[in-house]
Amino acid sequence: MSLALAGCAVPDGGPAAAATNASATTPAEMTYGFGTLATPSELAAFRSPLPDGRGLPAGRGSVAQGQALYQQRCLACHGINLEGSIGDRLIGGRGSLVNRDPGKAPVKTVESYWPYATTLWDYIKRAMPMDAPGTLTDDEVYAVSAYVLSRANIVPADTTLDAQSLAAVRMPNRDGFIADPRPEAFPPAPRPSAARSADGG
Repeated sequence: MSLALAGCAVPDGGPAAAATNASATTPAEMTYGFGTLATPSELAAFRSPLPDGRGLPAGRGSVAQGQALYQQRCLACHGINLEGSIGDRLIGGRGSLVNRDPGKAPVKTVESYWPYATTLWDYIKRAMPMDAPGTLTDDEVYAVSAYVLSRANIVPADTTLDAQSLAAVRMPNRDGFIADPRPEAFPPAPRPSAARSADGG
């Protein structure tokens, strides 16, 4: 009789024998009899860009390109004026999150609520369009992001966004959130000026 431990057959012999056998197996060698290892190309599809732009891919897209894509892929759910339909409203609502009138509900949109433009890029890339999530190219996601931000009067109508310019966009509700009080868990990104001074530049 043997015991199953982490996908390995462990002979009888008590805890000491089990511990010895388990320690000889590295996590990379442990198998459970199902699934396959993710390939590098599959892993590359999973991104989680940070507010400062780290993790954003190369690419670029203009407001004009985004308008054409929006009309083709987004309008049916979010409305011709981004006012929402079966999908969420995307723009408007500035100043509505905090008010003293109980009859006025907050209007939570990309424009009024989201603190970072990188969140918009990330959500579009992962979840949109609803009928075919993940099918937009990186360039197309930059373009649709540019169009939504332009319609929200956050960037000019002639804007072209890429990783650097998207991360530099300051959202209207940027200061509406409390910073995470755990610097040890989320260290800040290195500042270019500090790096230059360390190099003597």
